[in-house]
Amino acid sequence: QLQLVESGGGLVQPGGSLRLSCAASGFTLDSYAIGWFRQAPGKERERVSCINNSGGRLNYADSVKGRFTISSDNAKNTVYLQMNSLKPEDTAVYYCAAGPYYYCPTYIYEYDYWGQGTQVTVSS
Repeated sequence: QLQLVESGGGLVQPGGSLRLSCAASGFTLDSYAIGWFRQAPGKERERVSCINNSGGRLNYADSVKGRFTISSDNAKNTVYLQMNSLKPEDTAVYYCAAGPYYYCPTYIYEYDYWGQGTQVTVSS
């Protein structure tokens, strides 16, 4: 079965850092684009970042550019999201999702498989 499992969330102070992991099983990353999404209470789910199957195409939301970095390790079949200079506005449940694309899809419905999410809380 195809599965995505997020980890690495937690409580961090403003200005701190966290690294989220998305471990894939049942498929290999060389055939799938992986997106990171987040959803805060009262807000719509938004795409934070995406990496395509080859790792050559990267996308970031304007709100996280310069602070977050997406990367992949095909040997471990895992995608990471390094989050630096965290702000309270970054507080949300973070999800990873996958779709069989050579590019990074824009819309949520284009992603076929989803993890269950990991909570990130930025607070002093």
